[in-house]
This record gives sequence, C-alpha cells and structure tokens, in this order.
Amino acid sequence: MSNRFTQYILIAMALGIVMGTMVFNYLPDNRGEIAANVNLIAMLFLRLIKMIIAPLVFATLVGGIAHMGSGSKLGRIFAKTMGWFVSASFISLLLGLVMVNLLQPGANFPGTLPAAGQSTGLPVSAFSIEKFLTHLIPTSIADAMAQNEILQIVIFAVFFAVAMGAMPERSKPMLALIDDLGHIMLKVTGYVMLFAPLAVWAAIMATVAKNGLGVLWKLIVFMGGFYLSLMILWGILVMVGFIVIGPRYSHLLRLIREPLMIAFSTASSEAAYPKTLEGLNKFGASSRISSFVLPLGYSFNLDGTMMYCTFASIFIAQTYHIEMSLGTQLAMLATLMITSKGVAGVPRASLVVIASTLSQFNIPEAGLLMIMGIDTFLDMGRSATNVIGNSLATAVVAKWEGELAPEHELGRGDMVPGDMIPGEIPALGHG
Repeated sequence: MSNRFTQYILIAMALGIVMGTMVFNYLPDNRGEIAANVNLIAMLFLRLIKMIIAPLVFATLVGGIAHMGSGSKLGRIFAKTMGWFVSASFISLLLGLVMVNLLQPGANFPGTLPAAGQSTGLPVSAFSIEKFLTHLIPTSIADAMAQNEILQIVIFAVFFAVAMGAMPERSKPMLALIDDLGHIMLKVTGYVMLFAPLAVWAAIMATVAKNGLGVLWKLIVFMGGFYLSLMILWGILVMVGFIVIGPRYSHLLRLIREPLMIAFSTASSEAAYPKTLEGLNKFGASSRISSFVLPLGYSFNLDGTMMYCTFASIFIAQTYHIEMSLGTQLAMLATLMITSKGVAGVPRASLVVIASTLSQFNIPEAGLLMIMGIDTFLDMGRSATNVIGNSLATAVVAKWEGELAPEHELGRGDMVPGDMIPGEIPALGHG
C-alpha cells in the first residue's frame, strides 16, 4: 500500500506540472481564475490537516508523557531535544551563510531592483523576549487549539500530563480516554490522507498555472544556489543520521518518502505531520518520544527555513551592493538564531523573519519583493527539508534514550498512543 501511495503522489505531481503548464500557456486570460479554483482543493486538504493536528498532538503527547514516568526523564529528554535543535539550527544558518558567500548569486543580478523604500506589506517588528514568552503561553487552551498553535498546545499538554502523573490512581480513567482519543485521531488521519494525491495535484497545478515555470528563470541563479545548498544540507543530515543511528537509518528515509513528497508539493511542513509521525512509529521510535519531539520541532527545528534566512538575507544585500563584513554577517547569524525561534505560528514566517532582520542591518526590505514571486517554489524545498530534520531529530533522541526498538523487536510489546498506523493493522511498539 505504501509503495502504491508513493506512486500516486508522484503521478499527481507530474500531472499537476503538465496541466498547470498547459493552462498557463494556452489559457492566459483565465489562468488566475482556474488557478484559484483548483487551489481550493489543496486548501480544503490543508484545512482537513489543520482540523486533526490539535487533537492529534494533544492526545499523543499527553498519552506519551503519561506513559513516560518520572518528571526527571521528561526534563532529560527536553534538554537533549533542545540541544539537538540549537545545534541543527546553527549548522543550517552557517551553511546558508557559507554557500551564499561562495556562490555570490546576487553579485551581478540582471533584473531591476525594487526601490529601496518600497514596502513589502509584511509585519516587521523587532524580536523581544516579552513577545516570545507571551506567545509561548496560551491564554486559553481552547484558543490555542482553535488557532492550531502547536507550541502552545505542547506547553499545556506537558503541564496536563505531568499533573496526571502526579495523580496516577485518579487519572487512570482519563488516561484510558486519552489513549482511545489518540487511536481514534490516528484512524481519522488515515481517512484524511486518502485525499493527499488529489491535494498534491491541485497545489502543483495551481502554482504552475498562476506563475508558469518561466518565472523561475528570472531568478535561476538564486534558486539554483539555494537548492544546491539544500542538497548539501540534506547530505549532512543523512550523514549524521547514519553516524548516530547506523545503516538502519536508510529504512527511516524510505518511511518518510511520502511525508517528504507531501511537504514538497503542498509547500507545507504541517501537511506532512501525520505521515511523519506514522513513519517514525513504524521505524520503531517510541511514541513517548515522537509525540514529544516532533511537535517541538515544528517550532524550534526548521532546518530548511533556517538556511533560507541567511541565504536570502545576504543575497538581497549582494543585489544592492551592500558590503557586509564577516563580523556583521556573524552578528546577523546570531540575530536570526534568536528571532527565528519567536515566530512559531506566524504565516509566511521565514519572510517575516528576513524582513525584520534586514531592517535591523539597514538592508532594503524591498529586496524581498524580488523573491516573493517565487517563494512558493522555494518553500517546497524548505518544507521537505524541515521534514527530514525533524524526523532525524526524533529518531536520534529516541536512540539516545534507548526508546528505539531494534528492528527484530518490532511487532512485539505493548502499544501506546501513536504506535497505531492509520488505516493499517496496528504496528506494536515496545512498552
């Protein structure tokens, strides 16, 4: 079934490119309307994903932590997770900085530059601890779930699960209810994912029909450099995976093919969350770990987005012939390291982060207008990279905690929320 689903996704992507190109070339007067109508299918799929994210994260996370045991273990896992996230973010930002300086994609930019004072319309504001902390803590769990604020849901779920752990006898009925909710939500996820190939076709077709593939040629040097840098980042992540996890890591790469393609074609990491969780549980990562690390990764471990921030910021400086010393560039890297952590849940987060950073370093924010037209094509690569980074982080933390079942043990043991594979026979992990 898995291989067949992968084939459906690939066929949908190819059909989307072909049909989108035909609309762009042969129906120029109607391309905008057709793109909007077709994109509605993709938007409905993304809304279905958003519909299940909050209860899925809450149920699997609370169930996982409640089964985890002592609070000291939770603290240890959190420390290891954040240590990995900070290291991965630094490497991603540094790689973007190195590659943009080596390739110099903006040095001889052939296009017309936007006027330096032109506005992008993006909400630009300096990072502050106050904003970050107030965003971190939900004023209401109902509001956090309504807004799909994953980080806020994680914060509440941790408090809730720890409180349940402090009252083991009283919480037994609630834990059984949450376990059942987790399994039901995974079943719902299986139904929703049946629409993924249709959504992939719609997303690709709408993007190509509206913009055409020709738009890419205007910034081909920038795009080529960025995707080359992404390939190098993928290589680093895969190499680290083999070093830490061993040859078995190739199995995880096969398991996350589907979420990778979903993230790439819909330009949404969030759309790939359920399938990524499923792949990690099939791989043998305990749901106690995957249900904790993966949601945190969606706020703190966006490797593709990190690299894009430094790459795009320096590219814009290059196009305007603004000289930046090594010290200034490292200061920008340090700034991005902090500011990028404070925009979880912000639409078009990477563009907002870049716009804020440019203003702090006296680089024209208008430079973003050059790349906003191709941002969807760039976001495809960023989203796919985020899936690789987060799945690796989860698998590594599981390995460090001894919560990664040896392959010969898969299929035996006790089942906890997250170990059931949507739409298939339950895959039993170790208890």
